[in-house]
Formats: sequence, structure tokens, C-alpha cells
Amino acid sequence: MKVAHSLGGTAWIVKAQVHAGGRGKAGGVKIVNSIEDVGSASASMFGKRLTTKQTGPGGLPIDIVLIEQVNAITREIYLSVLVDRVAERILFMASASGGMDIEEVAISSPEEIFMAVVDPAAGLQAYQSRKLAFSLELEGKQIGQLDRIMDGLYRLFLDKDASQIEINPLAVNSGGDLLALDAKISFDDNALYSHFDISQMRDPSQEDDKEAVARQFGLNYITLDGSIGCMVNGAGLAMATMDLVQLKGGQPANFLDVGGGTDKQKVAEAFKLILSDVNVKTVLINIFGGIVRCDVIAKGILSAIKEVGVHIPVIVRLEGTNAREGLSILEKAGLDIVTAEDLEEAAVKAVAAAAG
Repeated sequence: MKVAHSLGGTAWIVKAQVHAGGRGKAGGVKIVNSIEDVGSASASMFGKRLTTKQTGPGGLPIDIVLIEQVNAITREIYLSVLVDRVAERILFMASASGGMDIEEVAISSPEEIFMAVVDPAAGLQAYQSRKLAFSLELEGKQIGQLDRIMDGLYRLFLDKDASQIEINPLAVNSGGDLLALDAKISFDDNALYSHFDISQMRDPSQEDDKEAVARQFGLNYITLDGSIGCMVNGAGLAMATMDLVQLKGGQPANFLDVGGGTDKQKVAEAFKLILSDVNVKTVLINIFGGIVRCDVIAKGILSAIKEVGVHIPVIVRLEGTNAREGLSILEKAGLDIVTAEDLEEAAVKAVAAAAG
């Protein structure tokens, strides 16, 4: 309420500050017309969890709210800058359909999305900003304002090693000026070592608990909603494993890349992460022994199973250096471990075990 008093005005907007979009549709954005309502709207959010399309069913906790004056606006525009991995270029994307889910606009009205690809040698050019401005039907001073905004976004993107910056909406206020009403910035995790100021902003409460734990042990883990826990070394192999599981009629419960230098501790921690998901009915391990021998991996798997206490079927496919030796070690262990000769066989067995 003190913030609203200091801002002045007669109407305010209260926004839940969670790391996800779609807050307005989920009740995380409220417009109020009195100081008392600012307090009650804030109190109704604090300590609650906000669930949107981007948060998953568990939602994210609301620990911070933003209070701002309501601005009289005449238009809402979408503007973002991101990496186009196909073109290997930085891409600006804009749409006159601001304030909406850009994914829905891309599907239903792709012609309403305008793009500008930046050549890394030349950088962002003024003509590209003007072209987007004309496509958005901006006029007068708005064209110069968009040019300055895009130039600032481009420099910020490069200086801070961002992976995406999104302004939605970029509004036109009653005075005809462009005003960023909401923004999100995503950074490249691999570059955070050189941006201490940004890494200090990390809020673990806004992350999946299991993903936060995985980061501590050098594991790449993303929670999904299936029943087959996947443990793989290598991101590409992990994606292929998940695809094949789905092709065979199953649903992966996670993406988990334990990395090339897998050891006993990593395997144990990976098991703990997978088993912490109550939806997991079976575990599929797909390891290519290149840097680490498969017999070493097999011993690590056995140690991890004994340490963690796995009580669901475990399907293992090993390939690469000493794969036969590794599979032999697992088969002789006397545990509930099913081995597979290739990935397709492993996926079929995992799907059957999860369904059984």
C-alpha cells in the first residue's frame, strides 16, 4: 500500500512476479481502483502458487508482486530478440498482436508476425528497425523510438549473453509513445560464469526442485509428465531415447543427461532424481561408453541401485567400449535389471514394464 501511495494515481496494477508467462489468464495480474484493494490483491497472491501453461501443474510460488500505475494505452505490440538456430543468426520478431500468446498467433495468423535477421558482421541496421516499424504501422516519433528500443535490446543481448529478450506488450500510450509494460529475459547458462551480477539473481524458488538439485551435481535434468524415467549420457542421445520411447507408445518422465564423464556418484544422484518422481514406473538407462568404459558404468549402476534401493524395473542398454562385459556384469548381479541389445529393444521393454 505504501508503494501505491508513493506512485500516486487512481488505479494500479498488481502483478505476480513468477518466472512464467500467461500470468494474466491465471489470475496473477489484477487491476484495482483503491489503495485498500492494492493491499487485498497483494495479500491474495503472496504465499500462493500460480499455475500457467508455462509452469506445469505444480505452479510457481508468488513471493514478490509488482505494483505500478495503470497506463492508458491505445495499442499493444509484441517484440522479441532471440537466436535463430537454423539461420545461426540473431532474430528480431514483432507482431501487432501484442498481449497475446505469440505461439497461438504463429499458428493461427502467421502473417501477423514480422521478422528481421541480423547479420553478425554488420550488426542491427537502422533500415531493419524502420522496416519493422512500417510493418507494425507505427508512425512519426514511434519509428525513432522503436529504432532506439531495438538498438538497446541488441546491445543488451550481446553484452549479457542472452538467449531471448521479450517485451510483451510494448504498448502505445495515450501520448503516442512506446512503453514497455512487461518484459522477460533469458540468459545462456553456459555464459553465466562471466556475468556474476546476473548469476546472483538466480531464484531457486522459481525452479523445479529436482532441476535445482541436478544442477548441483552437474546433471542436466528437466521434469516431464510421463512414467518412464530416462537416464542417458549425451543430450542428442537423450533426445533420441525420448523420441523412441514415445514412438513405441510410452511417455518419458524426464530428460536426464548425466554427461560424458559419468561416475558412480552421478549415477546414484540421477537415480535419486528419477525415483523422487512418484509417477515413474520404470527406469530406462541408455549409455554409450566412449569416454567411460561400459563395465565401469555397469558397476556404477549396481552400486547406485543398492545405495538408493530401486524397487521398480530397470532396463539397461549399453553400447561402446566393453559393452559386452558391462551387460554381463548386470545380468549376473541377481537384481531386477533387464538388459537390451539395442535402443529399440530397450524402449519396447521399458514401455511394456511401465504399462505392466
